[in-house]
Amino acid sequence: MKGKSKSGVSIIGGADGPTSIFIAGRAQKRPLKVRIRSILYRFKRKIAEKKVVAGEHTLDELVQYAKNSYNLIETNSSERKYIEQQNNLKESLILQHKPEILGEMKDIPKPNIYNEKSIREYLCKIEARREMIAEMPDNVIPMKFHLYEIRIGDDSLEMDIDYIWNIFAISYSGNKKVMKQFQKISKDLYIFYGVSEDDIKKKTERYLSLVTALSS
Repeated sequence: MKGKSKSGVSIIGGADGPTSIFIAGRAQKRPLKVRIRSILYRFKRKIAEKKVVAGEHTLDELVQYAKNSYNLIETNSSERKYIEQQNNLKESLILQHKPEILGEMKDIPKPNIYNEKSIREYLCKIEARREMIAEMPDNVIPMKFHLYEIRIGDDSLEMDIDYIWNIFAISYSGNKKVMKQFQKISKDLYIFYGVSEDDIKKKTERYLSLVTALSS
């Protein structure tokens, strides 16, 4: 006899920081379409890995290429989205490289996912840590962060770059037509940025980002 599906909560880590999102729902077997899509993606990823060859450019060269090819513009450091993105990266870097400066806040125990109070307390602590990190002086962890944009109508592709940590990340949103354009631009930028022989050998973040772009 089959048991009943249980209600639960999933925790999803944000790509640009340690933000957690909780989704309540029933545990279910993945639909056939989702499973087929997953199989096709894994197949495309294997094909993409075979296409990757060594050849790289610097972040400065990448930015110049994007300016020439896609009218890339830099976001002013006083704008809210710049400040939010910089704080997200700052939080992520501190958690990875200097967690000791956070004291007891460096390790926040995961909540009981079936207890609403436990989840609320966890989220409050996450937010308190985020605010604490945002108030820390910039010299706590060295950064040379820049946020760039490529606009199509009212929609935009954002390009996060940190020259000290060699970080390059892209995010975008829009309607279906615009998303296809941004996807094409994103793929082109990742290909231009490229990878080294060492990246391929060690399967670095730079290599994995390129493979993901080629698989999309």
